[in-house]
Amino acid sequence: MSTTHGFTDTPFQETQERQELRKQVAKLAGKFGRDWFTEKARSGGKTTELWLEIGKNGYLGINIPEQYGGGGGGIGDIAAVCEELAAQGCPLLLMVVSPAICGTIITRYGTEEQKQRWLPGICDGTGTMAFAITEPDAGTNSHNITTTARRDGDGWVLNGRKIYISGVDEADNVLVVARTEDAKTGKLKPCLFVVPTDAEGFEAKSIPMEIVSPELQFQVFIDDVRLPADALVGDEDGGLVQLFAGLNPERIMAASFSTGLARFALDKATAYAKERVVFKDAIGSHQAVAHPLAQSHIEIEMARLMTQKAAALYDAGDDMGAGEAANMAKYAAAEAACDAADRAVQTHGGNGITQEYGMAGLLVATRAGRIAPVSREMILNFVAMHSLGLPKSY
Repeated sequence: MSTTHGFTDTPFQETQERQELRKQVAKLAGKFGRDWFTEKARSGGKTTELWLEIGKNGYLGINIPEQYGGGGGGIGDIAAVCEELAAQGCPLLLMVVSPAICGTIITRYGTEEQKQRWLPGICDGTGTMAFAITEPDAGTNSHNITTTARRDGDGWVLNGRKIYISGVDEADNVLVVARTEDAKTGKLKPCLFVVPTDAEGFEAKSIPMEIVSPELQFQVFIDDVRLPADALVGDEDGGLVQLFAGLNPERIMAASFSTGLARFALDKATAYAKERVVFKDAIGSHQAVAHPLAQSHIEIEMARLMTQKAAALYDAGDDMGAGEAANMAKYAAAEAACDAADRAVQTHGGNGITQEYGMAGLLVATRAGRIAPVSREMILNFVAMHSLGLPKSY
């Protein structure tokens, strides 16, 4: 049977290899589980043990070429890994960042020496790389980034601020989006630099968050950080094309992160509805409980299908088609996850807001998907403008 980008000849059916991958990742993550994940989060611990286990089994770099320690697969494969981890209650945000964004950009645009230096560590989990684009005053408008890089002899000097940067404390390096001045026009253009987290002048301050997660968010201060010439990834004149190479994978991964969380919430709600008895029967026999859960199942499956479409288009090299599908998938997945978490809490009743049952924390965790890595409003702007041909509104 022939296969194309993760699908068999049977329409909408993932290959046996992809299905087996999902099964094995779920099995591995199941050995850790939600209680372990939550305990790490509440105690200030880290998920390093799980992270390295994923790497050791070859799942962490499954989308990275084999010659650099990866699995030679596509974005659909790494998205499947991300989803199955979340579905077992272990959503790892750095999956979105290190192998998908940073791994993709370096694979596409890095020099051979850069690939040899950074990709193996991304694959085995020993050289995790964070990604820094968001700034306090720029928000969604990436054109307003003010972090700048200027040439200094053979190297570069970076200055700027970043905010809501995930997992800086767990990363050896950060792929920083900065801007350099075009000598011809004087205009600033985006460029990508690998910055060691222990570099002099690089400081990260943890941001207190309400999300129950071992992965922290940081504000980053970059003050006269000196970098060698080969810290620049890709062509200095490559501009937005190089940056956006990592953003479609980011949206696809964010969608899988959300659908995984949604599946986890729905599984817990369904199990509870089967065993909780009130008024003689299990509450799942009542349509007021059963129908919202059935609705969530439908919404999750639709979001998963769009995510798989986006991944297949991306892996086929259709960047424009993938851009539309990835944005739609991320939107649909976040909505499905928020609804699934809310319905899971409601199904549990009072138990839904206890720490013991662990449902309430999902409300904030899933809600973040409507905001990051791109807000639902900006996705609606994208669809209105690019899909429907409406005038640009911003």
